[in-house]
Order: sequence, then structure tokens, then C-alpha cells
Amino acid sequence: QVQLVESGGGSVLAGGSLRLSCAASGDTSSINYMAWFRQAPGKEREGVAGIQSSGSFTNYVDAATKGRFTISEDNAKNTVYLQMNSLKPEDTAMYYCAATNSRPFWILLPTSYNYWGQGTQVTVSS
Repeated sequence: QVQLVESGGGSVLAGGSLRLSCAASGDTSSINYMAWFRQAPGKEREGVAGIQSSGSFTNYVDAATKGRFTISEDNAKNTVYLQMNSLKPEDTAMYYCAATNSRPFWILLPTSYNYWGQGTQVTVSS
């Protein structure tokens, strides 16, 4: 089993930055991929960025997000980060960290992940 705990959310003005953290515990050696997802009220959960446990491969939902967000990991701390810059009001959502033991076909597909954190709220105001 793997437990995930997110932190770092909050309220910022448009153009601001936040760094989300996801601390993993338990059977962390079994994790192959981790990712950040977000879900806004009334919308489906969507993948934002994913990373292979070795850090050798990352993926972002689109080029625009890749230019503003950066996913990284600190294996010594079993922690994955999401640095978010130039935040926009449309980035407002609950952000979730997820992990999987498998090798997903697409690392930004929510159903690829079997472990989830409780989420951390990000609110961006104009």
C-alpha cells in the first residue's frame, strides 16, 4: 500500500506561483509513475503532469501547461512537486496527487492510477 499526502495549495492572485508537494509513504519502492490531476467544480478530473519514478520521463497535458508548470521529484524524500508559475483563474481547482504500480498506457489518464491523495485546493483570483 502507498499513502499520499498533498500540501502547498492556497489562494493567490493571477500571475502568482505555488509549489505543491506530494509526500509518499508505505511501499514507495513499488511506484512506477506519479502524477498531478485537478478537478474544478462541475468538471471532470484531468491530468496536469506526470513523471516516471526514475525521473527520466515527464509528460504534461499540453504545451501551454508545460511552459508554466514543472513536475519534479526528490526520491530521497519520496516527494513529488508541482511548481506552478503564471497562474490563471482557470487553474482554480482541487489538485490531487496519484501514484501507480503499473505501466500506464497514458500517464495522464486517471484510471491508470490506484493510489490517490486527499487533494489540496488551489484558488487563483483575478
